Amino acid sequence: MKKNLTLGLFGFGCVGQGLYHVLNETQGLKASIKKICVKDPNKTRPLSSSLFTFSGDDILHDRDIDVVVELIDDADAAFVILKKALQHGKHVVTANKKMLAEHLEEIYFLQNKYNRSVLYEGAVCGSIPILRNLEEYYDNDLISGLEGIFNGSTNYILTKIFEEKKSYSDALQQAQELGFAESDPALDVKGYDPKFKLCIAITHAFGLFVTPENVINLGINNLHDLDLKTARENGYTIKLIARAFKSGNTVYGFVAPQFVEHYHPLFSVRNEYNAVTVEGAFSEKQLFVGKGAGGYPTGSAVLSDISALTYDYRYEYKKIRQVKEVIFSNDLCLDVFVRLGNGKNISTYDFEEFHSGYAANGQHYLRGRASLSKIKEWSQWKDVGIILAPQAKFTKQKQKSEVEDYSLA
Repeated sequence: MKKNLTLGLFGFGCVGQGLYHVLNETQGLKASIKKICVKDPNKTRPLSSSLFTFSGDDILHDRDIDVVVELIDDADAAFVILKKALQHGKHVVTANKKMLAEHLEEIYFLQNKYNRSVLYEGAVCGSIPILRNLEEYYDNDLISGLEGIFNGSTNYILTKIFEEKKSYSDALQQAQELGFAESDPALDVKGYDPKFKLCIAITHAFGLFVTPENVINLGINNLHDLDLKTARENGYTIKLIARAFKSGNTVYGFVAPQFVEHYHPLFSVRNEYNAVTVEGAFSEKQLFVGKGAGGYPTGSAVLSDISALTYDYRYEYKKIRQVKEVIFSNDLCLDVFVRLGNGKNISTYDFEEFHSGYAANGQHYLRGRASLSKIKEWSQWKDVGIILAPQAKFTKQKQKSEVEDYSLA
């Protein structure tokens, strides 16, 4: 590819503006934005109106444009843009984790069909270069697991709750005011956003395409004062953890809040920062930390993808070629704390292994080992909260034979 890239940009929100600023401040990259496609013709923008268009065809049909940078919120529309861009011989850089998680296998084949690259470092954990590390540094390592804080919005909320004693609603409002959380925060606080990112990371870590509907996600939206009291009395904090690990030819993955003890590295990951731990057979455990929310951190990751295209970089999906007959499963049992409001009833027999229980302030707390499918069922009940225990071990549900411990211990 030529070294001077011409870009067409879809979307000029927080990330789009962040990209524009970092692109203009960088010294080494020779790339310029020719057109920006936006929806609202009445919105005031800080750049010349001649730079903007309201028709995507002005970008997709422009032969001078080498790379389409897609930074819009609508996952369905983003996939249409991506396909059309590839069909018109353009490379694509995107940060749309929902679109990627839902269509990654098809995108993999589209890249091969049209001999063009789709890069998306900015879609997973903001400024942390996790995907390229999985592709390059860990290309021949036998990765056994990855876990971490994949969502900066929820980590910011939890930090304010524990460090400043803010209520959940006040911390959420502050995250929204700072642009870390959307006006509709459901994707973040219910654990969908980190689930989308986890699906993408699983492909690059284990060579397996997993669709979001197959991955169970629990969020922090049901946190109760009793949960916070339990954490503080025991010296814990609470983090929303996305994790995946491999045992034999089976990959397991899910998102859930967890009590984290003070000596674990994730305990000190604060505010909008993300963190990812990768464990390999040869490299052992390594921790990556960086900002996961905000225009500049994600914009810098998008900029890195654009830079990579100047030397014809593309994901090789090496693990897909290396791994055979790997499957995804939810047949797990987890150590959990389950909180029940009045009128709710969970029998001790619903647990694979019941450990203890108590009542306080009109709430009931049960601790034990339960199947992931049962945990998902409980999480959909009103006034039920579920948090993984610290040092939780994960065991296969059917055989009940313990797999390796991928807990936070």
